[in-house]
Amino acid sequence: MSHGSLTLPKSYASVPMKRVRDPSSGKSSVTGGDLGRVWSAEERPRMQTPTNARDSLKALADELLRDQRLILVSNRGPMEYHVASGGELQARRGSGGVVTALSGLTNHVDFTWIASAMSEGDRRAARANEGRAVPSPLPGQRVSVRFINTPRRAYHKHYNIICNPLLWFIQHYMWSSPYTPRVDAAVYDAWENGYVHVNREFADAVVDEAAQTDARPLVMVHDYQLYLVPGMVREQLPHARIHEFVHIPWPTASYWELLPAMIRTAICDSLCQADIVGFQAPRDVRSFLGSCDAFLDGAVVDRVASCVHYRGRTTLVRCYPISIDVDEVRDIADSPRADEYEQRLTPLLGKQTIVRVDRAEPSKNIVRGFAAYETLLDRRPDLRGNVRFLAFLVPSRTHIRQYQRYVEEVDTAIRRINDRFGTDDWTPIQVFYENNYTQAMAGMRLYDVLLVNAVIDGMNLVAKEGPIVNRRDGVLILSESAGAYEQLRVGALPVAPADVEGAARALDEALSMPPEERKRRADLMRDCIEREDITDWLRRQLLDLDALDN
Repeated sequence: MSHGSLTLPKSYASVPMKRVRDPSSGKSSVTGGDLGRVWSAEERPRMQTPTNARDSLKALADELLRDQRLILVSNRGPMEYHVASGGELQARRGSGGVVTALSGLTNHVDFTWIASAMSEGDRRAARANEGRAVPSPLPGQRVSVRFINTPRRAYHKHYNIICNPLLWFIQHYMWSSPYTPRVDAAVYDAWENGYVHVNREFADAVVDEAAQTDARPLVMVHDYQLYLVPGMVREQLPHARIHEFVHIPWPTASYWELLPAMIRTAICDSLCQADIVGFQAPRDVRSFLGSCDAFLDGAVVDRVASCVHYRGRTTLVRCYPISIDVDEVRDIADSPRADEYEQRLTPLLGKQTIVRVDRAEPSKNIVRGFAAYETLLDRRPDLRGNVRFLAFLVPSRTHIRQYQRYVEEVDTAIRRINDRFGTDDWTPIQVFYENNYTQAMAGMRLYDVLLVNAVIDGMNLVAKEGPIVNRRDGVLILSESAGAYEQLRVGALPVAPADVEGAARALDEALSMPPEERKRRADLMRDCIEREDITDWLRRQLLDLDALDN
């Protein structure tokens, strides 16, 4: 539902370069030495068309898995079970960015995906299958799913104390270090009896799955919930190939030092038992190398080759900027349902329209974004009544009190701006507070300016979705702290996340930009996103894994 202001529900109170051969094309490419370089639009190599890229991905996966068994590990899985009104279990596609990113593999490759039992339906399915992996019942998915049915209390400690907020806040620079975090006995208990416990259950499941065949296991672990899995698996499967991808930012060693040495050392030690550790942006690669240098006794960090030599192993540290499935995003944005939403949104547009699409959480920097808009209206009275702000905000982690307080601050900012500048027939900010992806896509079709001013983001896929679906050659204002900035700086207007004045000036520049300049910038960004889509992200990782044996 749309509001002039946001109303809270009551419940919220070092390795040489190698040339590797792509089996689909016969062409070789350099891996290792680029250490995840992000190409500018002008220097970017010509890449395959989307259809050929998908064919190439399948061929590469088939080649890589000819004598290996892929086991993928993440907190959320590719499907979820829900209990229908009649008591039967119904399967539907899983939610979350990791699931979306890896959907390309589920359609092309037979493998096992190990995930947490998130719902009561998942737990029932896990019990019924006695913890075994079973084929997904969803059409098009060639994956077998094994649910980890962790005791609720252990999972609560793992997810709601260690993962969120402790690790998430550390990795997004969200703690106020003079005051938070407070690492007390409860946190120590949650680490030992929650985080370590859950990671051990996942690792044991990986080992059990690997024992089902004689093929060498290729284990791909995803994100911050499962940092200890690589080390635990390596203990039992010394010859396994292990790949870890971290989807969120990796802060500097000095910020990690807010946490006890046992936590930060255990995390870095485990990750360095992987063959490859991947990150979203070059800054994350640099920060991880610095963390290993600081926290791991005996580690030799090679910043030129981007690797860590530790405990007799060499771990490659690489940058793989995640992206979107361009075809799928366009299909949703061009759907009849999106057309219906556009018809509803059109009467709300101004002569020009600013849009933002975000989860309602502190790292997205929503309050400062509204403050920049307020500054613009103060400075440019001629824009009042003419430039409207549509905000599509998705509820997020509403059980965490820091998130609850931040949403209250967002609401206060909206009310203040609407009270100051609103008239009987014009409301400056219109908010849609719901999880409605298609509606957000319709909104992004219509923007003149898309504001993405996150405090820090691993990538921020909104910044990539917007230029793909927008129909007005809209201008992207993008935080320099978002991972996407490395790729999209060729067309975006940059802004520092704390710089309200700079954001206000960027809004003014974007709204005043000549049409030909808008088009030039929009074309550059679209070209970049189309050529470096989600298929390319997966393919680059598989190429580097393949190169380990060449």
